[in-house]
Amino acid sequence: MAEEASNDLEISLENTPTWAVATICFILIFVSILIEHGLHLLAKYFTKRRKIALIKALDKIKSDLMLLGFLSLFLTVCEKPIANICISKNVAQSFIPCKSLAGDEEEESKCANQGKMSLMSRKGVQQLQMLLFFLAFFHVMLSFLTFSLGICKMRRWQYWEAETRTLDYQFSNDPRRFQFIHQTSFGRRHLTFWSEHRFLRLPACFIRQFFGSVYKADYLTLRHGFITAHLSEGSNFNFQKYIRRALENDFGVVVGISLWIWIFSMLFIFFNAYVFYNYFWLPFIPLVMLLVIGTKLQSIITKMGLDSYETSHVVIGTLLVKPDDHFFWLGRPKLLLHLMHFILFQNSFQLAFFAWSWYKFGLRSCFHSSTVDIVIRLVMGPIVHILCGYVTLPLYALVTQMGSSMRNAVFPESVVSGLRRWRGRAKKVAARKTHSPERTSLGTPLDASLDDSPSLGNLGTTLSIELGYNTSKDSVEAAHEIYEAPELARQLGELGYSFKGFELDTTRM
Repeated sequence: MAEEASNDLEISLENTPTWAVATICFILIFVSILIEHGLHLLAKYFTKRRKIALIKALDKIKSDLMLLGFLSLFLTVCEKPIANICISKNVAQSFIPCKSLAGDEEEESKCANQGKMSLMSRKGVQQLQMLLFFLAFFHVMLSFLTFSLGICKMRRWQYWEAETRTLDYQFSNDPRRFQFIHQTSFGRRHLTFWSEHRFLRLPACFIRQFFGSVYKADYLTLRHGFITAHLSEGSNFNFQKYIRRALENDFGVVVGISLWIWIFSMLFIFFNAYVFYNYFWLPFIPLVMLLVIGTKLQSIITKMGLDSYETSHVVIGTLLVKPDDHFFWLGRPKLLLHLMHFILFQNSFQLAFFAWSWYKFGLRSCFHSSTVDIVIRLVMGPIVHILCGYVTLPLYALVTQMGSSMRNAVFPESVVSGLRRWRGRAKKVAARKTHSPERTSLGTPLDASLDDSPSLGNLGTTLSIELGYNTSKDSVEAAHEIYEAPELARQLGELGYSFKGFELDTTRM
């Protein structure tokens, strides 16, 4: 018996060979350097491709990993103090994952002498450390895979975008052509007998998200409405690239683990007690929320078509839909992003918890004692991520651009950096010429010329969104510098901004 007891004793570093300690340390440091080098190469790749939004998302992932490292260190340091917190046995046996307590756990002598139990044993603290790492790993990796799946599906939009520059598209959307709304492809898809009745429209929109959630007619119609509302009609603005940049910015929000996400993770852990029978309802929450969001997005497209139909039954050229925030819940398109963040996190948490419990306690542990529980978690987790990435995410990326305001991703990163330099020079020029009002080469005051330009007003609005300064004053200052940045002016022209109302120095371009 004494020999068996001695074998069960844990050997400390005092009796461990130094070569074993050095070997383990070398392996840990080597793996850490490999991970750090891989993240560095990935950041260099994003920098080379000018993916500023993805670089920010990568920095957020690094900060979350640093937070997890701190939590792990904190739990290691506080392992013994936490185990020395004693609670009564009645409280310790409430809200447990298993129906009964296992009797083979060692208790701290302090609590055992008092006839109580530890708040959490040392072994439990170590298992909690591993659960946190499983949670972070699954959330980051599954969010990345979901967004990658959505972007892969959105690649077909490149062909639809290229079609807008063909002669066939220009002929079919001739502004001199008249047709009824019901004759258009968008009208035949959305303006039917069920569209005007809410109780028929919602079930139809629910079913429609599973059959080609984004059609070419929807994409081209929403593209035309966006460009007409925010840019100049008939411009060569690449709407597909803009959506992709906006989606990359959204990925930086979804991949992070914010405070409210940590709060919900604590609630999910709490509801894993057996008394809640969570496997009957918890795995279905992400699926239900995802289907509700998909139904809402399809309904928004139909409502925009109904608004256009109420304005006029005849279309001149292309059917025009007007973007507006009132189509979205609480007038906030951004709310859908936070809901999708919640959906992806909750689903990732359930998969991480299942993988962690399987790894630590086996497949048939008390966490998953029922076969139905195992089947539900293994089936629902992948279904939600595939449905989100391949169906709901592309629909979300398109429809959320139809709010009242334009996203700051309208400019590529090269143009944004040029505009920032442009703004700095404009401030210097305005400071030197406060007493001498600038005039254009046509002899017209520059601010009057800006008012005459239909697209430069939109430019000033976008500049205020992206760069954060007063539009009425600084857009005029920025326009002064257009003579100093002909290459930037050309890029803005390619984005669909015209500069009517004042003359550019074309000899320098």
